Formats: sequence, structure tokens, C-alpha cells
Amino acid sequence: MLIKKSDITKLSDNVRKVIDGDNIDFRDNNEGALSILKNNIHTFVTLKNAQLDNAVLGHKIMSEYIENISHQLKTPITSMNIMLDLIEDAPKDKQLEFLSNIKTSLTQMKWLTANLLKMAKVDNKMVEFSKKEIPVHELLNISLKPLEILLDIKNQKVALENDILVNCDRKWTAEALTNIIKNALEHSKENSTITVNSGENPIYSYISVTDTGNGIKKEDYKKLFTRFENSHNKNGYGVGLPLALSIIRSQNGDIDVDLGGNGKGATFTIKLGKGVN
Repeated sequence: MLIKKSDITKLSDNVRKVIDGDNIDFRDNNEGALSILKNNIHTFVTLKNAQLDNAVLGHKIMSEYIENISHQLKTPITSMNIMLDLIEDAPKDKQLEFLSNIKTSLTQMKWLTANLLKMAKVDNKMVEFSKKEIPVHELLNISLKPLEILLDIKNQKVALENDILVNCDRKWTAEALTNIIKNALEHSKENSTITVNSGENPIYSYISVTDTGNGIKKEDYKKLFTRFENSHNKNGYGVGLPLALSIIRSQNGDIDVDLGGNGKGATFTIKLGKGVN
């Protein structure tokens, strides 16, 4: 069934109102692609508002995060609004393509918002890290759960070459590892295998992630862990790697980078100090 022009116009108007700061109820109990889109938009807006209302309120730095979230969301929301306008006169196959693109944008926006709020909590020292020994393979299994769709789309695999026990916060270190592996997947070829290795010395334990890309330019190195600098990942928001670094440094660790190049992929290495709680 073709999408009615009047429905698209109404949805487009409501999206504009959200951009202007209004609260709109997008929920729709009907069936069809447009109804699914409305419900997805409603879920996202509700989640964003609830998280902003409850996350680290009372801290001065929170105003910066709210401003950053608003700034970063403006471009994808505007892009979705343009696609909604184009849907009005588009044939059915093009309508479905636009709806698919909008769904992808919503997924990316959810990831962005969630990561920014996590970063706010970590940076404001509102996270209580609980360190315990955990096998790297278990940490890896947790970190790969949110990446299953991405792995499937590009038919990629992640292989662990060595397994040791590391002393860290299970949940948050897995979160950091997820963001590092996601970055590696995005910069690796289809049908490729991301290599994860682990080891230790008397001073620290480490977990390394190596992609199959073309390496990182020297001029991009300083921007890797700077928020909203996405020179290494043209399709990203520049949030995942800074969040990973905040999490690891909060556990008295660090992240090193081998830029690779000349046919060699980049390697990100999480270092977790021993005997430090």
C-alpha cells in the first residue's frame, strides 16, 4: 500500500516541531512501514528525553553534554526531515528506501545518545567500577552482543588468539571493547576477520584489537580520542573511542594505538595496570 501524502506531511511537520523542542506523541497502532517508523521515532524521542531528565543532573559539565547531544542530533534529524519531504512524491520502491535510511539514522542516533550519556557519567565519576578477574573470552562475548548485526551485514568475524585473566570492571570494560571493535569493523573489508589478542607482563595486562583496514594517517592520530572528531570514521560521530578511553583511564589504564599502514591495519591496545584498584 502506498503511503499517503497527507500522512507524510503530518509526520514531517511533527519532526520539525521536535527539532524546535516540542513534545510530540508519534505512536501509531496501525500496521505498515509508516506506522513502524512513527513508533520508532516515538521510542527514540521518549528515550532521549527520559535519559536527559535523569542523567547526572546538577553537574555543571552536564550542560555541555546536553548541548553536544542537541548539536550532533540536528544534522541527522534534518536529513530525515528532507527524506520525509521527498517521500511524498516518490514511487513505492523509493519510499521503502527512504524509510530504510531513516531507520538506520535512528539506530545511529540511539547509539550516539547512549554513548554521550555514558560518557557524562564516567567523566563525572558517577560510575562505581568493580574490578574482578575475568577471562578475555568472556569479556569478548559480552562486547560482541551489540555488534551481531554489523558483523552479519559485512560477513565479518572476530577471532581471539590468546586468552588470559584480566582484572577489570566486567560491564564497563566490555563497553569500551565494544566501541573499539565497532571501530575496527567499520574500517575493515567485507568477509574479513578482526584479530583480538591478549597478554600480560609484570606491570599490566593488555587486550589488543587489529583491523584489516589501511591504517590511520599520522595527522588523524590526535583526533582519534577527541569527541566529535570523526576524521578516521567519516560515517561516525566521534564518540565511541573517546568513551572507551574514559572508561579505561577511569580504571587506571590506557589505550595505545599502532597506526598501521602499508598494507597493515591499525591496532588499538587496552592496557590495564596490575595491582591497581
